[in-house]
Amino acid sequence: MVHVDLIGVPLDFGAGRRGVDMGPSAIRYADLQLALEGLGLPVSDLGNIPVPVRESCPPGDSTLKYLEPIVEVQARLADRVAASVEQGHFPLVLGGDHSLSAGSVMGALRHRRLGLIWLDAHGDFNTDQTSLSGNIHGMPLAALCGRGAEPLVTLAGREALGPKLQPRNVAVVGVRDLDVEERTLMRAAGVNVWSMEAIDRVGIREVMRQAIEAASQGTEGIWLSLDLDVLDPTFAPGVGTPVMGGLNYREAHLAVELVAETGRLRGMDLVEVNPIMDRENATGKLAVQLAASALGKRIWDAP
Repeated sequence: MVHVDLIGVPLDFGAGRRGVDMGPSAIRYADLQLALEGLGLPVSDLGNIPVPVRESCPPGDSTLKYLEPIVEVQARLADRVAASVEQGHFPLVLGGDHSLSAGSVMGALRHRRLGLIWLDAHGDFNTDQTSLSGNIHGMPLAALCGRGAEPLVTLAGREALGPKLQPRNVAVVGVRDLDVEERTLMRAAGVNVWSMEAIDRVGIREVMRQAIEAASQGTEGIWLSLDLDVLDPTFAPGVGTPVMGGLNYREAHLAVELVAETGRLRGMDLVEVNPIMDRENATGKLAVQLAASALGKRIWDAP
């Protein structure tokens, strides 16, 4: 039986729109711990990673906004996740903007060779040289693949320079909003990408089969990074950067259920929940439901 460690990261430095710093509270308020304990899982809430007040920090370089405080939070998170993995626990990271995932994944990779499934409307594969906004929540996947500003790739010298993941073990699913140069970088890196068009053509079950296969080849497990904006805003209105045309409710559940069925899931991010944009915490509640599905909840055994 897996022991789940809840780790909150109330970070919104990486995003252009404010509010995702309240995401961990919204997810907890939707009874996350109660839902997981209802599955028979032991759960420890480890609290939140310390994050400074955004107004107290200068944005700095316009191509890497709030770089210093973001890297500091990522480094703290990496240590917390690494300690959880070392204990044989399952880190469930609650965000916060998606820049935090560079820290969570790097921390997990200290103890296991993992593949990565990145469920997201966006590629998050920009660098300071390609980003149109300078917002670092659009850069964490590139950093994990060894591309971008050195402080992001190394967490300001705490990690080795170079790729933390083999791009062939990275699967990006549900993408529908890519910058032109970002697309070029992703192709050059060799990451696996399944857009919403691919899902429309062959279905979420086949796409996830291929994504799981890519993330599993030569690895010891899978890390799942779930940005709630992978869903259509009809189902997840309270997200940092909504994009029309995303996964529906059942597609999202099946995607995480299929990962759970592999028995290879070792940790997970739930990011970009923005209560300011939400309706009656619908997105926070959906995040809880998806986490439960990822950790084994079923209404009936699949045929």
